[in-house]
Amino acid sequence: MDAVSAFDDDVMGTFDAVALRARIRRREVRAAEVVDAAIGRAEKVNPDINAIATACFDAARGEAARFGSRPFSGIPTFVKDTDPIIGMPLRFGSHGMPTDPSTKDSDFVAQMRALGMVFLGKSTTPEFGLTGTTEALVYGPTRNPWNLEYSTGGSSGGAAALVAAGVVPIAHANDGGGSIRVPASCCGLVGLKPSRGRLPDVEGAAFLPVKIIHQGVLSRTVRDTARFYAEAEGFRPARGLPKIGRVEGPGPRRRIQFFTQWSDEHQTAPACEAAV
Repeated sequence: MDAVSAFDDDVMGTFDAVALRARIRRREVRAAEVVDAAIGRAEKVNPDINAIATACFDAARGEAARFGSRPFSGIPTFVKDTDPIIGMPLRFGSHGMPTDPSTKDSDFVAQMRALGMVFLGKSTTPEFGLTGTTEALVYGPTRNPWNLEYSTGGSSGGAAALVAAGVVPIAHANDGGGSIRVPASCCGLVGLKPSRGRLPDVEGAAFLPVKIIHQGVLSRTVRDTARFYAEAEGFRPARGLPKIGRVEGPGPRRRIQFFTQWSDEHQTAPACEAAV
């Protein structure tokens, strides 16, 4: 099946978040225009990709120019439906959750809001974020914009579909066993699971037997992800971790380590080993 794309000859073009923010700062475009363009893109492709759990377009238009001088002011985004946002329901992809609006933001949503991001709504997730594909009964299946017959992966599949389709340049995601990395791989995005403590914890993570769920983002460019982490630590420094700072090129230490065999009993498929 053909790919689905929201990219258009509008004020967003093919710009990433860093470039869009620079254009807003230089007054080449207004934040309200960027948000309107993102809403138009969402309305264009969501019937095909089914990646929006809840929309709040009218509220987004009202928020567009509220934080004019913050690092990501005017950049439209979505929050995965695992985190509360004031005034929106928190469903966790489940019929078993109430539809009452939340009365507070999660700590991570508060961080995103403090950076100036404009929330267009909630992105889809499998029920309670537990599976590697995004097909919750409460929403129906989310589809990969590169090919609607393919999975987006999970559990941040809605965010991945919206970013890959070009609706927004960056979106909230979180990851325990691959929920950022798997959709990034499936949808051709940048997906980084950060070190523990780099960003605010997922609420309720302390009750889990192993602390493996971390907040993060999905983006189309390395520099958007790098800039998000740099600005996030300006809002909330990561205790016990070295500062990242502004990363705009290769650092002095460039080492990537990997392995291709898990154990003698569990051999990697030859095609996978060749790809590595």
